[in-house]
Amino acid sequence: MHYLTAFGGIVAIPLILSKGLCLTHDPLTQSHLISTIFFVSGICTLLQVIFGVRLPILQGGTFAFLTPTLAMLSLPKWQCPEWTQNASLVNATSPEFVEEWQSRIREIQGAVMVASCFQIFVGFSGLIGLLMRFIGPLTITPTICLTALPLFESAGNDAGSHWGISAMTTFLIILFSQYLRNVPVAIPTYSKTKKCHFSMVNLFQIFPVLFGIGISWLICFVLTVTNALPSSPQSYGYLARTDAKGNVLSDAPWFSLPYPGQWGLPTISLAGVFGILAGVISSMVESVGDYHACARLSGAPPPPKHAINRGIGIEGIGCLLAGAWGTGNGTASYSENIGALGITKVFTGLQDDFLDGSSCEQRGGGRGWPGWNLGEH
Repeated sequence: MHYLTAFGGIVAIPLILSKGLCLTHDPLTQSHLISTIFFVSGICTLLQVIFGVRLPILQGGTFAFLTPTLAMLSLPKWQCPEWTQNASLVNATSPEFVEEWQSRIREIQGAVMVASCFQIFVGFSGLIGLLMRFIGPLTITPTICLTALPLFESAGNDAGSHWGISAMTTFLIILFSQYLRNVPVAIPTYSKTKKCHFSMVNLFQIFPVLFGIGISWLICFVLTVTNALPSSPQSYGYLARTDAKGNVLSDAPWFSLPYPGQWGLPTISLAGVFGILAGVISSMVESVGDYHACARLSGAPPPPKHAINRGIGIEGIGCLLAGAWGTGNGTASYSENIGALGITKVFTGLQDDFLDGSSCEQRGGGRGWPGWNLGEH
């Protein structure tokens, strides 16, 4: 369920970046970026729950990095040549085109890797713990809001591919998340005591985005099969067809293992580093709030300063890994999955001794390691 909750946000980041990376007409490379960011998100989540703040919190790409990244790619030096915006002129396998987009993502890689060193220092030096007195709801909430505001232009451009479908998807998400959230749905389940029976689950509250996107996709599929949508790539509404990027499924390899430096040696520029530093600071402020919210929903005590220091430090290492692998982004805690904890009430039971890794022998975890117990709150 957590994977499905984070799916939309993680996939959206490479798709938003694709235009700035000159990959508008190269969906196959977009799929490679998506697989890379999923792979790194999994590694960073393991590091966070084992060595970091040790709360059931998921790590993934962050929108805090998108704004400075898009600003950097909008500089005259990195603006895409006009021929890359013309599908008939793009040859995705040509060395010239490959160098166009790889040079840009290498610049992002270098900036993310250098900026992540600052986050590692802030976390493991204990500096973030000292700044906790200045980080509260009044600082976290505006930071999160301001992080998303600059992305409205990019979201509007993508939604403009077909405003009817976009409006319908938005309507469905609002309907499910706000008006049907408390409407239970009977789901067949099995247990040793009750055997086969039906359980009432608030599915609309758990998967509002997934249901909204899924229903919209089914409608687009019907419109595609019936040729109600235009078949010409130059026509308005063509991108709403479900077969607009169908060749990706046949062209993509069955197995692909991302690795560090897969796009080449990262490059570093001072302007890029300072831009990404703004995203690093925003993500740190947001993550501190996520730690407290996650601890509260999972029944654990408020995370102490040393646990927060570890969490921020591990997030810095995660950003370093994201830069090395070339996701075009960093990593941060996912607020959406914290909300899922409150809905499902299923999480890893943590106590205050779990947060410092001591006194775990009686729980079967061994000294220095938290004993992991799945439970319901």
